[in-house]
Amino acid sequence: MVLAVVLAALIPIGGAALRADKAQPPTPPVPVPELQPIYVVNAGLDGEIFPAFANYASLQKPEQRRLATVSVKIVNPTHDLLRHRVAVQIPGWSDQEIQMVEVAPGETRSFLFAPTFLPRLFANREIVPATASVVATDMATHLVFTGTVPVRLRAAGDMYWGANFKYAAFIAAWVTPHDSQVEQILSRAKEYAPGRRLPGYELDKNTAAQVHQTYVQVRAIYRALQDAGISYVKSSLTFGGHQEVSERVRLPRETLRRVSANCIDGAVMYASLFENLGLDPVVVLVPGHAYVGVREAENSQDYLYIETSLTGRASFDTAVLAAGRGLRRYRPQQIIRIPITLSRQDGIYPMPVSAQSPLVRTQSPVPSQSPALD
Repeated sequence: MVLAVVLAALIPIGGAALRADKAQPPTPPVPVPELQPIYVVNAGLDGEIFPAFANYASLQKPEQRRLATVSVKIVNPTHDLLRHRVAVQIPGWSDQEIQMVEVAPGETRSFLFAPTFLPRLFANREIVPATASVVATDMATHLVFTGTVPVRLRAAGDMYWGANFKYAAFIAAWVTPHDSQVEQILSRAKEYAPGRRLPGYELDKNTAAQVHQTYVQVRAIYRALQDAGISYVKSSLTFGGHQEVSERVRLPRETLRRVSANCIDGAVMYASLFENLGLDPVVVLVPGHAYVGVREAENSQDYLYIETSLTGRASFDTAVLAAGRGLRRYRPQQIIRIPITLSRQDGIYPMPVSAQSPLVRTQSPVPSQSPALD
């Protein structure tokens, strides 16, 4: 009897346990989410693309770039090597640039893209909106990332000087020696030179003879520009961000078309004429103003400087004297010299300008807190 009671007592308990097991199945384990690479896209300078920088970057090999139109940062949190094909484009404005990228496990890398822009960018006269598109696939062509970021395309004539004129060397992009209108002025200038010649530096002559010939040629160019009607007009207004360290600068073709120039416009115009002849020009910035200079002889350390804002208003000799007086007012640390030859060696070439693309006007800065030059 005791055994029967014990069994009877155990049966309902066992039955309840079996029913409970059937009503509440064990909870399955929570799957761990698969780690995925992370893409972060940035464009231009705070979302603004300056044509001079874009052109410079597109001429560099990706591994040599210091500037980019679009940067793509990739974070690889996985345990596998990431190999992706990344394509970047500004639709309607640029070609597509493709890079094959690799990011090691646990690594973060940034890749600099600078797709080649279409001619319309260098004809653009005002700030306009656009979109940068980024598409990435794996080696099996499976889409792994797609995204866009808004950008603003600056006018082709907008120069970004940067804090303390960090990017001053890029003014060489405005020096366009092969422009047809520059060559037309040289055709006029030779009529004012002895023998109707503008030979640049003649290396078979001694230094003194080269110096004399440089003066003769520069004087002839100055007179040709006076006859063309060039005179001073201040113009540096531009739109967009970074207004305290950027301004509008006319390309020489625009200056010659409008017969108007401020100091920096005049400096790049004269530098273009000098470079065309094989002379060695330098753009000089001082607080609030700009001058142009040219090496007097090929191996000389001396330069002939011109106050370009006097073109059309004073004689050549007066413009030379004014430049000398002006530069003597500043301490050496206040003067920024931009040898165009060195900028070329650094890969800063003339901006591409088609015959239909008149670039815009503006004025330039110099070493001071504010970059707009008179």
